Amino acid sequence: MGDAPLPRLIVFGEALTDFVRTGPASWHSVAGGACWNVARVAATLGVRTGWGGSTSADLFGREIVERSAAAGLDARFIQVVEQPPLLAMVHELSPPQYFFTGSADLAFDPAALPERWERACEVAHFGCISLVRQPLGARLVAIAERLHAAGVPLSFDPNCRNLMGSDYPPLFERMAAMTQVLKVSDEDLHHIYPALASGDALSRVRGLAPAATLLYTRGAAGMVAYLPGSEPLGQPAFPVAVADTVGAGDACIGGFLASRLQRPDAHIATHLRFAAATAAAACTRPGAHAPSRDEVEALLACDAGRA
Repeated sequence: MGDAPLPRLIVFGEALTDFVRTGPASWHSVAGGACWNVARVAATLGVRTGWGGSTSADLFGREIVERSAAAGLDARFIQVVEQPPLLAMVHELSPPQYFFTGSADLAFDPAALPERWERACEVAHFGCISLVRQPLGARLVAIAERLHAAGVPLSFDPNCRNLMGSDYPPLFERMAAMTQVLKVSDEDLHHIYPALASGDALSRVRGLAPAATLLYTRGAAGMVAYLPGSEPLGQPAFPVAVADTVGAGDACIGGFLASRLQRPDAHIATHLRFAAATAAAACTRPGAHAPSRDEVEALLACDAGRA
């Protein structure tokens, strides 16, 4: 792979293993992590993608490496380290309650990335707990600031978790101000700005990055895109038989970025439909499923037939 073209999209952040409690003394494990999910989705959809992160050298890390290869992620960006695996222990499901343990993600070394990767990078994506786990977070923010200064478009999805406390809003706003694509869910907005009504929170976020495309997602209620100088554009959710919604938001932004990179001249409505179809396709399988292009195109075709 040393002579292969470098990725167009780089996704920086965590990969982890979810341990979900299935009974009083039983657990189910599955590889996941918001940033890694976004990278797998884009790669599976045909975009040259690198996941910039580190994972453990044990069986949990090996699963992440193997599934990365299956998705077509660029192996040159994956760092395997002799550190305990990052685990998310989901001990309650309704409502979700969890905690994180392990440190493999924290060992990520930007200096070990392939030479000249920044010249090839057309979009870099950041988000979730990687930005608040130190020293990883500081390293990733530094990368984001360097790319932003060089004119590389940034994408950001806060994907809020319980690690984002009352000190998180300044970091969110620092990242949001640099982005060209910003995805936030209704739950994210409530977590970041609990004292603001959703409309006021949206106005605040739009003011942070007035030139950015803002994707406001609302689960089954669909999403709305806010673009500078244009009226908001809505996109309904695609009706599917839902296995679960794990990774739907990651699939949404992964599909949106893939569509923009593959069809840069297409209208924003085309990218929104593709993102919504990707999110819906992810919901048809349990776990954080990275849908194939055929799965997404099938949903788009069905939707066109209903129109």
